[in-house]
Amino acid sequence: MSRSNSQLLRVAEAGRAPVSFFLDGVEVGALTGDTVLTAILMQQRHVRHSEFSGEPRAGFCMIGACQDCWVRCEDGARIRACSTLVKEGMRIVTKGAR
Repeated sequence: MSRSNSQLLRVAEAGRAPVSFFLDGVEVGALTGDTVLTAILMQQRHVRHSEFSGEPRAGFCMIGACQDCWVRCEDGARIRACSTLVKEGMRIVTKGAR
């Protein structure tokens, strides 16, 4: 489930039910109970690019306090990736969302 260029590697709780979601238009997988942040970082090395510097960001505090993990859904809704659970069919945009 993790790709070779991912930031995270799952070492536990791998028996949870799979969930499909879309990341930048590509269908990918996660596990039930994963946060959006975990789901994204299982697929790639960053969550988004900073709107100020353009540098890649991978989250910072992981508890919803720092505002570093905001991403958008395809419908334009902003979600905090570290505290939002990934849902079946969710469509998340990380590229070109600056």
